Formats: sequence, C-alpha cells, structure tokens
Amino acid sequence: MHDDLIARAKAWLTEDPDAETREELAKLIDAKDVTELAERFSGTLQFGTAGLRGELGAGPMRMNRAVVIRAAAGLAAYLKKNGQTGGLVVVGYDARHKSADFARDTAAVMTGAGLRAAVLPRPLPTPVLAYAIRHLGAVAGVEVTASHNPPRDNGYKVYLGDGSQIVPPADIDIAAEIDAVRSLDDVPRPESGWETLDDAVLDAYLARTDAVLAADSPRTARTVYTAMHGVGKDVLLAAFARAGFPEPVLVTEQADPDPDFPTVAFPNPEEPGAMDLAFAKARETDPDLIIANDPDADRCAVAVKGAGAWRMLRGDEVGALLAAHLVERGARGTFAESIVSSSLLGRIADKAGLPYEETLTGFKWIARVDGLRYGYEEALGYCVDPEGVRDKDGITAALLITELASQLKSAGRTLLDLLDDLAVEHGLHATDQLSVRVEDLSVIARAMEQLREQPPTELAGLAITKAEDLTQGTDKLPPTDGLRYTLDGARVIVRPSGTEPKLKCYLEVVVPVAAHAGLPAARAKAADLLAAMKRDLSAAAGI
Repeated sequence: MHDDLIARAKAWLTEDPDAETREELAKLIDAKDVTELAERFSGTLQFGTAGLRGELGAGPMRMNRAVVIRAAAGLAAYLKKNGQTGGLVVVGYDARHKSADFARDTAAVMTGAGLRAAVLPRPLPTPVLAYAIRHLGAVAGVEVTASHNPPRDNGYKVYLGDGSQIVPPADIDIAAEIDAVRSLDDVPRPESGWETLDDAVLDAYLARTDAVLAADSPRTARTVYTAMHGVGKDVLLAAFARAGFPEPVLVTEQADPDPDFPTVAFPNPEEPGAMDLAFAKARETDPDLIIANDPDADRCAVAVKGAGAWRMLRGDEVGALLAAHLVERGARGTFAESIVSSSLLGRIADKAGLPYEETLTGFKWIARVDGLRYGYEEALGYCVDPEGVRDKDGITAALLITELASQLKSAGRTLLDLLDDLAVEHGLHATDQLSVRVEDLSVIARAMEQLREQPPTELAGLAITKAEDLTQGTDKLPPTDGLRYTLDGARVIVRPSGTEPKLKCYLEVVVPVAAHAGLPAARAKAADLLAAMKRDLSAAAGI
C-alpha cells in the first residue's frame, strides 16, 4: 500500500511543471510522510458547478498548476466537442497566490488546443470577467479565484458563452474530459500565441455601470470602503468617480491586494472581526454607510449606523432594499432569488405585480431565470444589471445601494428607515444562519444523515408542517443535497456548502407588524424564535 502511494507520488512529481510544488512533494516523498501523501493522493479535486476550489499545494487533491492544466485541457476538449473549435476563451484572475500562473497556463492550454485565448490585463474583479465574455463574444470564460476563502486556497470558476456559470450537465461533461487527460505530456502548452487584453474591456465594463443608476438621481451619500485585501479598490473608485459620488474613504490597511490577507482571519465581510477596521474608520469619519467587497469583488457588504453603533446589514436586508429601490424606480422583469434567501423578495415582487422565481443556491441558477431583472442571494450577492453581468457583481451593487442611500438622505431618511417601512408593509422577515465549519467532511455527512433518519417534528415550539428532502427535487427545482422545513410562520433550509467545508442552516421567521410602534416587540419576538430554532436544530443535527 505504501509502495503504491509512493509510486503514484513519484509519477505525479515527474509531470509537475511547478518548481515550488515539485520541491514540496519531493520532501514528502523523501520523508516517507505517508499520512500527508495519502491525504493528497486520496483522489482528485472534483470539478463541479463551482468549478474547482481547494488548498494550494502539491498533488491531485490540491490546487496547483498540474491540476489546473488538466482542468483547462478538459474544458478545451469539451468546447471542441460542442463545436466551438477556434472560439475565444477569456481568462481573468484575482491577486491570490498562483492566480497569475493558473491564468497563464489556461491561456497556453487553450491556444495549444486550437482555441483562441485572451487574458485580462491584470488582477481584476470577477464581474469584469463575466462581463467580458459576452462583450467579446467568447465561447467560454475562466476566472481564477477562491473568492472569500482562506489565504491558502485558490479556485477555478468556469463560464460558458452566455456569460453565466456552468450548470449540469456541462460540469459532468467537462469533468469527464478532465478525467480523460492521462498525462500532461499529451497537453500542448505553447509559450505564446494568446492575447493579453488592454484596458478597453475594463473601460467598457465601467461604461456599462451607467445603466445601473437613474439619470437624475442624487449622488450625495458618503461612504467608507474596504476591498478586504482584494482587487476591488481601483474599479470601484473609478465607478464611483464616473457616477459622481463623493470619493469613498478607504480602509487603507485593506485597500491593496495582499494574498496573505494579514488583517483578517477569513477575508469575508460576514466573518467575525473582518469589518472591525471599517467600523473604526467610520467612527472617525462619520459616513452615511460602509461598503465592503470580498477579495474578488463579486460580493457587496453594507454597514449602517443605528442607535449610535455601526452594524452590518444582513444580505437579506440589502437584497430587500435594492428590490424596493428598483420597484420604486419602475423596474420591470422577473425578480429572483435562491431558496436560502428571505421570502420577503417574493412579497415585494407580488405587491408590485412583478414575476418572481426561486432557484437553487448560486448565481449559476439565478442568472438563468427567464426575463431576469434583479436577482440576489443572502450571501451578499446581487445581480442588479443582468444585461451587463449575468452573475453577482459587488461593484454595481455598491453603486445602486449608494444611490438609494443618497435618495433617502435627500429626504432626511436612512436605509434603516426604509427597512422599517418594509417590515410594516410586508411583515418583519428576520433571518439568521447556523453555520458550522469542520475539518472532517464526514461530520457534515453524519449531520445530514441524522436529520434524514430522525427528522425533527418541531423547532422553537413551532410545528413543522412540511419537510422536504431536496435530493428528490420538486416540481420547480432540480435535485440538490438539502433539506427544507416549513413551519407556521418560519422556514429552515439545511445544506452543505458548495465552496467551503461548512454545514449551513438558513433560518427565517416572519412576524406580522401592525404599525411602526410594534417593531421593537416584533424584533424581540423574532430574535427569541431564531435563537430557539438554532438550539433545537443544532441538537437535532448532532452539531
């Protein structure tokens, strides 16, 4: 067994094109570190609808140049089998460790396969890549990013020519082509032949951001902005300057790209402590709101000042605010969200007489809704200009929420005032999440199994009126690994994360409110219910 493991590691070593990971793997082989080798050679990183994502390092269970070259070769083979021989593949990348290398390898593989390749000029936000695919008439796009994952991770996100991320069966077909790559020696990788784009595509993206704002809207709201050590700063500042907003005050410690993310444990605005520096800057400068992007700037976080202290708005709150703003501006078309997001969007759309759709989790599904005008997901993702970017876009979302804050400011009101109005009009929709990060993925599998075998009958004293195992699909949703519980005035969804080693449980309670005076009591009741639901669900899942 050990001899076979060492032999496989040595075979991988002979093909590894990267001096850094070759040295890393050679040391493990020399030390006969079978525990570490077994982990790295226990299989291969699985290519799915999130593409690839994993920890950097040597071996098939890590993100490295050898894995990326195989993935690129599989994508090229898939495109050619589907009649795209000679088509353009555009490649973008963030500022993480190895991202530029992975982008260059992808361009080389595409060129060697007879396709055309173009690489964005430097690390840029993921939405710029998503925009570039349709703008340039590409047959596919690749973004090298691990979004808001820890510093040790990187990833590989694939889009097809419609500008949206892959969904089944494309992921299965691409994975089969990746598996068919036997040796890197069989993958031509020329040293040149692809194009490195200039700033014309970025300029076109910025010009497109004009479509997000109303022509005569106020542009007065002052912001503090953090790029979370990612690639969003220059593009967001350019977009804000173009729109005529006051220049955002930067959180300088987090303004420039740094793949080590030194000021945060996790470079995700939702994680505890990640916004502390932004809050400190806001206390110094007293802006109207705080805007944060995640490292690849496809997500947008918003914080506001309430009762003297700054707090993050939940993704569902921002989602409802943007929806209400678009409705007020006369937007037409379908409003859509994933099933884990607040049901408030459906009520807003219904009141406005607009079509509404629920999808599975992820913008790969939201972006495909027919007639989409606005889509959002509770994990800080918003698609406010689907004609420009068929994906979540943290830059245009930041523009739109700042326009709304400006409009409210001109009337002496705030985002919190509008949230109060929505609660009185539609009921207080309070959401929370029970999220468990694990080292051992079997913990997640056991929790899901326990809930399936011993499903709860009530949570927080509320009877479960309907329990759905989403692996069976529904009349509107394709199958997915998840559970959905409907309660009297509440809803719970449990699912493994598709991008991180987490079990995620999404909770929502709806409390009727007759008038603004009833909001404090309604919020207290909702908080109590959510806390009790968390406790009961945690016990039921064995977590």
